Amino acid sequence: MTTASDSAPVRPDAPEPSRGLTEIADIVTPFAVRAAATLRLADHIAAGHTRLPDLAEVAGADPQALARLLRFLTCRDIFAEPEPGTYALTELAGELLSGHPANLRQWLDADEVAGRLDTTFPYLVDAVRSGTPVHEKVHGAPFWADLGASPARTESFDRLMAQVSQSTRGIGTVYDWAGVRHVVDVGGGTGALLREILQAHPHLRGTVADQAGSVAEARRYLAAHGLGDRADAAVHDMFDHLPAADACLLSRVLADWDDESAERILRTCAAAVPEGGRVLIAERVLPGEPAPGTPDTAEDLAETRRLTSHDLRMLVLLGGRKRSVADYARLAGRAGLTLHTSHRLPGGATVMEFRSGSTP
Repeated sequence: MTTASDSAPVRPDAPEPSRGLTEIADIVTPFAVRAAATLRLADHIAAGHTRLPDLAEVAGADPQALARLLRFLTCRDIFAEPEPGTYALTELAGELLSGHPANLRQWLDADEVAGRLDTTFPYLVDAVRSGTPVHEKVHGAPFWADLGASPARTESFDRLMAQVSQSTRGIGTVYDWAGVRHVVDVGGGTGALLREILQAHPHLRGTVADQAGSVAEARRYLAAHGLGDRADAAVHDMFDHLPAADACLLSRVLADWDDESAERILRTCAAAVPEGGRVLIAERVLPGEPAPGTPDTAEDLAETRRLTSHDLRMLVLLGGRKRSVADYARLAGRAGLTLHTSHRLPGGATVMEFRSGSTP
């Protein structure tokens, strides 16, 4: 019987492909790691289920198929096999434990919302060709509509975003809130970020402006933290109208949108604040161009790698994009806003302060 690989012509002088590029392009490894995360193999092994039959039973897997998966992963030092049919954790496998601070297992779990999002990536080439998201093509609805259609997906997504929100940690203390009396957190979700700000500045009042489901939760959350007298939440469309305030905060919002949509949001914010009022953008930003003759630092390169990965996620899922401070300044300028200051936060995001109707 002839197989596809048997029939492929082989040139005796054909060069071997680059091993490095082959490993980078390998599609099996990322899915094998996701299978291990979904089956919670690290958790089960840590709990003492180290022998194959026991591990397969507790993981709900076929023993022979699981052995093949683990053979693949142990060859790559993701798990260890100290003796035949007995498995142990390596340092890498330890990062798949549910209790690990990085919470990587949840991001790799194929049964969670993150796994659903990952299924859009086989259509990356379509997104690159069109410049538009492909989530609807894969799942039958745009990202936000698909998410809202399932309480389970919404709950899974909220848990993921609770981890992402750590990037804005410190905004209540690093940024100078003097002169602000009322801040509107646009798309503020459950109100966790507004709580951090208000607790650090007793003179401030705040409003979460979001969709109905988030607003109800934000009201409960803020009241539970003793802020019911200084904070509220209200349903508002950030493309249309926002309540009047001294400052509008857009934390991890604009990266979800293309330039045209982001500019509309910024115009709505500019209309909600007085002359000289503040519009604050808090996002992880792409590093700017280094000065001539100054190479990128290792930290800049590592951050760029992370953010370019997030940038492609924004493309396939939402049509949004990651931007640099200069990108945001140009975008905000078209909405009548001028960059005043920017500060890097301890969590990794940058808070950029723009002023309405002001000059540099």
